[in-house]
Amino acid sequence: MLKYFSPLTLFVLGWLLLLNIPMFQTISLTNGIAQLILFALVVCLPAWKTGRLSYVDIGWPLGLAVIGITCLLLAEGDSLRKGVVSFVYLFIGLRMGLGAIKMWRAGAFKKEFPRYQFQRRRWEKSGKTNTMLVIQVDAILQGLANASFLAVPAFIISANPNPSYSVLEILGLLLWFAAFIMESVADKQKHQFLRDMKQRGEKNKVCNVGLWRYSRHPNYFAEWMVWNALVIAAIPSLLALFSSMPFVSWALLGAALIYASYIMYNTLVFFTGAIPSEYYSVQKRPEYKAYQQTTNMFFPGPVKSSSSAEEGTA
Repeated sequence: MLKYFSPLTLFVLGWLLLLNIPMFQTISLTNGIAQLILFALVVCLPAWKTGRLSYVDIGWPLGLAVIGITCLLLAEGDSLRKGVVSFVYLFIGLRMGLGAIKMWRAGAFKKEFPRYQFQRRRWEKSGKTNTMLVIQVDAILQGLANASFLAVPAFIISANPNPSYSVLEILGLLLWFAAFIMESVADKQKHQFLRDMKQRGEKNKVCNVGLWRYSRHPNYFAEWMVWNALVIAAIPSLLALFSSMPFVSWALLGAALIYASYIMYNTLVFFTGAIPSEYYSVQKRPEYKAYQQTTNMFFPGPVKSSSSAEEGTA
């Protein structure tokens, strides 16, 4: 049974860290309970009934909105700083969450999304044969991520009472806006490409237009930069809180802040992002292997010629 529940350990420790820092006790307890209730009703129960993990796509972003609401109501820092970070979490969460609900209403959740089908391959390789149990554990893990590391940037920023603002905070906010624009443009270019292919009667073509010429997953990269922007914006507030808690707690809080970026990178590349997507794209799109040779997977970069790509793999 240990192999089923061990992935939860680090996230439980992250939540306990927040609960043991006096200024975060109330807000982290409230957020944690709210996340567990949300995931129990929106993810765990439907997943138990249907055997599908895709409901995480509704619960996880709505959980981000819960973080925003919790900070807005309970945080005791500067009101403008608290309002801005609360808005960011609410915006990110409701944008994705309401979009997922729209898909659910359209019937998209009647079958498991490919990225969660890919998860089953991982479970089989690791010897996790009790599918219903591992689905529940993975769902709870997402809720604990919202209760712990993904809430850390918001909690740190909204706890800072300093009425003056750092250049680093402004740069973080500008980076967040630029990353959001990049993600929106990438999504729009992908949708336009699919519409054009449908009008032409073409199927299973590779989207390599616009931002997709420089990264095979520019939307995932931009989403990661959204979280990096929050981490950057939180650094001045972390420094401002140095004298408010024991050094060990402060250092662990800083490590948790950095780990939030790692979690999102790991998720967007390996867990439910690029790797699962490409597993199916290679099978579905005949030209995708050539696309892989000429275009970076995650980080945007110059287009490589086919000859140089062949030399690099020789």
